[in-house]
Amino acid sequence: MTTASPSEREAKLQPWLKVAALVLAIAALGLPINDLFRYPLLVVSVVLIAAGRVSIRFVPWLAAIAVVALCVVGQSVFTAPRIEEGHNVFLVDRPGGALEAGLPAEVFRLMAREFDQRYPPQRRCDPRIDGCWRGQAFPTKPFAFSADAIGAHPRYSRRVTGIDFSDPVWLRLGFINERGYNWNSEVSDVKRDSRERQFWAFAHRWRLEMPWFVMYRFPAEFVGSELCWRGEVLWERANERFEAISHDSLQCRTLAADDVGRKIFGVAINQEPPLAMRLEPTAKIRLGRLLEGAFALIGCAIILALLVRMRSRDAALPFALIAITLLVAFFTDASFIGGVRPFDSGDDGLVYDGFARSMLRELVNGDFASALEGGEPVFYFTPGMRYLRVIEHLVFGETYLGYLSLILALPFLVLAMFRRFLPESWALPLTFMFAAIPIGVLFGSSLVQYVKWAARGFADPAAYVFFLAGFVLLIGRSEEGPANRFAAALFAGLAFALALFVRPNIAPAIVVLLGGAGVAALWQQQYRRAPGLALGFLPVLGMPLHNWIYGGVLVPVTTTAAHPGALVMPPSAYLAAVSELMHLDFAGAHVRRALEQIAGWLAGPSEYVAMAPLNAAALVVLVRVALWPQRDGWLRLTAWATLVQQCVGLFYATPGRYYYLTWLLTFLIVAVWIHREGLAILRGNFKKPFSSASSSAPM
Repeated sequence: MTTASPSEREAKLQPWLKVAALVLAIAALGLPINDLFRYPLLVVSVVLIAAGRVSIRFVPWLAAIAVVALCVVGQSVFTAPRIEEGHNVFLVDRPGGALEAGLPAEVFRLMAREFDQRYPPQRRCDPRIDGCWRGQAFPTKPFAFSADAIGAHPRYSRRVTGIDFSDPVWLRLGFINERGYNWNSEVSDVKRDSRERQFWAFAHRWRLEMPWFVMYRFPAEFVGSELCWRGEVLWERANERFEAISHDSLQCRTLAADDVGRKIFGVAINQEPPLAMRLEPTAKIRLGRLLEGAFALIGCAIILALLVRMRSRDAALPFALIAITLLVAFFTDASFIGGVRPFDSGDDGLVYDGFARSMLRELVNGDFASALEGGEPVFYFTPGMRYLRVIEHLVFGETYLGYLSLILALPFLVLAMFRRFLPESWALPLTFMFAAIPIGVLFGSSLVQYVKWAARGFADPAAYVFFLAGFVLLIGRSEEGPANRFAAALFAGLAFALALFVRPNIAPAIVVLLGGAGVAALWQQQYRRAPGLALGFLPVLGMPLHNWIYGGVLVPVTTTAAHPGALVMPPSAYLAAVSELMHLDFAGAHVRRALEQIAGWLAGPSEYVAMAPLNAAALVVLVRVALWPQRDGWLRLTAWATLVQQCVGLFYATPGRYYYLTWLLTFLIVAVWIHREGLAILRGNFKKPFSSASSSAPM
């Protein structure tokens, strides 16, 4: 029995040391990380910790822990004064309700009059029509819940240190994505949102059409500050009287001692001009904000300096990939980077975030059983995304920065995937093509596609990120294959379980990969790796367990697996098509359905039938690699998993986003084939066997 050297022990400890260092950095920043000052600090910390080498010595760790303690104490002692903020949608259709009961009487009358003027009662949509706002939810409290305030116990919605918005998307009003406000703008007179079509409106792509209001109460520290606004403000006077003041352009007013503790409402019902507000604080308040931010910045920097050692060139590639991803996100939907856009009515994004917000309120109220239920006793929608949203809001508050973080990781996983089977001279260009060149849209292999659907709140990109993380851990970094390590196998299985939890339609590829890897581990007597894979994947049983506990039925995943809207071409339909062909009915209904399904499948994520020949050729390459008599077992297993996953498109609905991962894996296999055999064929060297082009160890 050999004893590991100190360097080997340190190498094994590095993943855990990196996690611990990141925890200290997050503690110095403080939760929730919901602003564009601390989030970049978090991203930089993650990159430096991941790319560098974390110290194993005791003294630097002790010093880092002391720095965190000082940061926490400093931020609590020198904290900037907070402003009480309340906000909500304004909807009234009949006397009574939470708004009338909870808002000041004069404020409610003024806003109700404006609401009736914009939405006359005689012109309102019929509540019996599906999608009409009158047949859905109304506010249950005068001020909406905000994920920014979890653990802070605010008096209204949340506490803020400043005010500066001209667009409610950047004010981060989470209530706009409550499930109860899922109105259909085609039938409802109260709209949810509209889209700016000008290509240059990157930062203001969405316009919130919902009637809403925001209220502020200032403590004494803000006397002498200036509150500036455009639009309508209701300013409280003595005896709970309110003065309505409207400005067509931004104008300011100094906060006096009489304004302390009084309510100031910004009203956005008529929407013309759009409400905008900005606070110009005193020098003392500015200093408090600077000190609070300085503690986070300096504390984080000291922790990294104490614990992390790295070469500057090691960080160049990670920061380049992150910069490209952020640029793609900005030009696709800038609100994804720190804003809260109104999700489209009927979209999956609104459903998932709506579930998550209800679950958060149940958590805050201590009702953990209801929170774990996830809004459905038996899963109908894909289950995992709502739980991810809950975690995201706990860490990142009223933002979607958690999902953005997953997308930032995507190019790194793609690079690791390419590096495993291709040389660096191929892997890097292919990764940059994936990230920066939108021609990959035709093949379902472009970052912009993942960003687009992630910004809309759909689950598919998140599931694919987890899948690729599991895949990279499963196959190892080198041609020798994965090492016999329990932890790596455990996290590979867990990542696959999360991917399946978020998007069950990728189950075929996961089953083939995990099944093949498990058999290989047992065959090679990797007795640490096999149980790690099994234990890591075990949480997938949480889905049927949830359905049994809360619904009393045994449903493996969701009730939509055989729904006609999903399973559009079941095997029975193909059998009927074969029967029609045997009866020489070449124009039969089932034959047409089969041809349309196959054409949609071969069109790929681009959904252009013109791509069918090229995609069909890629499938031929998949079969070639899967049947190749060569030694790279992991490549063959990947090809088989991709082929099995491709078969899903023969039976289920064919929207492009369902198949981005499938065609990305197909692209990987085709690229490897081109490198190892295709180029030789083009050069006329057809006799050169694949196995001699690259030697790899068996699985």
